[in-house]
Amino acid sequence: MEEAGAPHFPFPYQPYPIQEQFMQALYGALEHGKVGIFESPTGTGKSLSLICGALSWLRDHEEKRRQEADRLLQGDGCTSLSISSSLSTTTSSTPPSSSAEPDWITDFVQKKAERDFVSKLKDEELRRKKREEHLEMIRNNSQLKYALKRKSCEDDEGVKLLQLSKDPQEGELNNPEEELIVAEYESDDESKTKNKFCGGDDDDEDDLVEEHVTKIYYCSRTHSQLAQFVHEVQKSPFSQDISLVPLGSRQNMCVNEEVRRLGSVQRINDRCMEMQKNKHGENILEGGKRKRGASKAVCPYVGAQGLQTLRDTVLGAVRDIEQLLSLARETRSCPYYATRLAIPPAQLVVLPYQTVLHEGTRRASGVQLKGQVLIIDEAHNLSDVLSCIHSSELTGAQLCRAHSQLAQYSERYRSRLKAKNLMYIKQILFVVEGLVRVLGGKCVYVCPVKKTTELLTINNFLFKAQIDNINLFKVQRYFEKSMISRKVSVCSPPGQQGAAEDRELAASPMMQVEGFFMALTNANTDGRVVLHTQGSVAVSSMKFLLLNPAVHFAQVLKDCRAVIIAGGTMQPVSDFKQELLFSAGVGAERIIEFSCGHVIPPENILPIVLCSGPSGQELEFTFQNRDTPHMMEETGRVLSNLCNVVPGGVVCFFPSYDYSRRILENWEASGVLARLSSKKKIFQEPKKANQVEKVLNEFSRTIQRCAVDGGTLSGALLFSVVGGKMSEGINFSDELGRCIVMVGMPYPNIKSPELKEKMAYLDKNLPHSGGRSPGQALIENLCMKAVNQSIGRAIRHREDYACIVLCDRRYSRPATLAKLPDWIRAHTRTHTSFGPAFASLRRFFMEKKQQQL
Repeated sequence: MEEAGAPHFPFPYQPYPIQEQFMQALYGALEHGKVGIFESPTGTGKSLSLICGALSWLRDHEEKRRQEADRLLQGDGCTSLSISSSLSTTTSSTPPSSSAEPDWITDFVQKKAERDFVSKLKDEELRRKKREEHLEMIRNNSQLKYALKRKSCEDDEGVKLLQLSKDPQEGELNNPEEELIVAEYESDDESKTKNKFCGGDDDDEDDLVEEHVTKIYYCSRTHSQLAQFVHEVQKSPFSQDISLVPLGSRQNMCVNEEVRRLGSVQRINDRCMEMQKNKHGENILEGGKRKRGASKAVCPYVGAQGLQTLRDTVLGAVRDIEQLLSLARETRSCPYYATRLAIPPAQLVVLPYQTVLHEGTRRASGVQLKGQVLIIDEAHNLSDVLSCIHSSELTGAQLCRAHSQLAQYSERYRSRLKAKNLMYIKQILFVVEGLVRVLGGKCVYVCPVKKTTELLTINNFLFKAQIDNINLFKVQRYFEKSMISRKVSVCSPPGQQGAAEDRELAASPMMQVEGFFMALTNANTDGRVVLHTQGSVAVSSMKFLLLNPAVHFAQVLKDCRAVIIAGGTMQPVSDFKQELLFSAGVGAERIIEFSCGHVIPPENILPIVLCSGPSGQELEFTFQNRDTPHMMEETGRVLSNLCNVVPGGVVCFFPSYDYSRRILENWEASGVLARLSSKKKIFQEPKKANQVEKVLNEFSRTIQRCAVDGGTLSGALLFSVVGGKMSEGINFSDELGRCIVMVGMPYPNIKSPELKEKMAYLDKNLPHSGGRSPGQALIENLCMKAVNQSIGRAIRHREDYACIVLCDRRYSRPATLAKLPDWIRAHTRTHTSFGPAFASLRRFFMEKKQQQL
């Protein structure tokens, strides 16, 4: 029986008990402003539970706000008391006056506050009703897309008429290079002074910005995962009532084929912004007469009316990016800008990690987190994602090209640049020269240098480069306000127009330099700079390594009403909380954890820790003995026996690409591969990412053919690598993954300078617990997170079944077993000898075969 006042969760089918529990916990976390860590294995309907739980809360939250507003606006006798109660929080925080005010002044102030509060409520209600009426009109307007298409055609005709009516006697426009000159630069202090004395008021701009309604931001790693989430929303009971906006990069959302053909992200971004500048360029007054500019390319997809109508269309129905692109091409409107216009009134915004986790990108995209809900999905590697997003790398070649471009730009426009612009350009050139010196040379490609690897603190790096006297914060603000990087990139230096150079410039070296400058403004303790010098300046590099991702996550946690960190496998959680939440200032009382089991019955999973092989050889793939012939041959015998009893597909994960290559070479020479191929067709993870789908399709077809033919082959065997192209985001359900084999433990390379520095940082800044250092815990956690992701490729739904074989006796250690997901760990059995393990595997698949008869 449902408790009184308990939330109701609309669901497309009768939810499993664990889904009910998940939604209840999620609802509570959002209601009470928590930071929630939610773990739900693949196949348990995590996405649908997130959708229905979060949108149920949003529905109830908005209804409560409406009821509260109606109550306060009622014309009964308790209105004044209700409003006074609502204002009590504000008034109670105000310190009392030192001298007692007369009663009539106190009453006047109170009544004025009440009137202002009621006026604000009325305005909010009016805006809310207008938004809802507008959305309802959009949803009911079946002729909208045809009207939009008709309008687009009319706009095209108008453009053609304007081009035909151009008077050839009007002369040339202003110099097309005019837009490449940076405007007169004002520092922040000068801008504030000018605003103060010239009447500048930021509040006027704020009034023009559309109010952001309460919304949920959902982010994930890849566009395919985001599209899958949108499809789940479309299947949910909320699909007809929710306004959803999908965001993406220009590269993913541009529908202008001329621009899309440029390929690289930076070239697409630069070309897009250049075309917008052409569209909005002002006419020039010269000799008292207004002259029209030279004809420049503008994007035909950014008409104001078309953007506004496409924005409304986006809000009117749930669409993923592909569906949105089709509509945008049909209506000739830009989905990139239309979706950004749709953010303020949207209730659910779907966007990639970068857009929400990087402050600059967030600001540029119009994403405002203050008081909103953020759901971060597939968050098992969130710490690594934050570190990667805020790290930066530069090669010597990029530095030299950036210096050459900026120096020639300065020389070319010296007479037209203001003094302050020239000053900052000189500072940037000075810093770039210092960075090149650190790599052991001058701004030329051929300067030879010794091979070394050096790791420095930020301050020591600045001293070494002799740029510690430069205020990088001011330089960074100059980069942002002047947009000098884009102007220099557009203005390619003479003599550098070759195809090879075009390919090199695709990375936009000045933009890379700007990103590295920003990284150097981090606190000295939060990052390190790794210098790799090898052979020449051109191939040498410097990399900023962020050691403290919490420093960039802290503002997100502070701004948001609630943050939900979700994943299929979030174990181990304790170190995750310490590094990313506690270090960001989140108190333990604000954090809640929820972990649910799998929907499969316990008899559908068989996890085994295998300590030794068929000949009794102990399986321990340490660095010292994993390459021995005995160990490799024993691993081959294990796999051969497994292929004898496992039907369908077997996926075998190796700890690294290097070890995969060596063991397969050994097996080919010793005949192990030949024996394996007589039982299952062998596939290997491809070297190129664009070949993954082709290999998976052939792998699947082979298994299906073997099931039908009933020949000597019983299926297929796929060799893959932990952390590779097939260890995350790939679905080995049903016959594709009846057995997952994990060979060894994929520990990261502890000799890596970056990893050693990260370990040292954690040891110094995080508390020690459980008899181990935080640095050592990091190594173990990186290993087990990778293992959990790989073995999670199988068992994708309630009726699925599979066995998981962990080939290394070290998996039997209690501390290691504790890092497996609960639903796997609870059924894991350790076998010190091969015979009993093999017998349990044979029995497992015999029982499944009998059940299917």
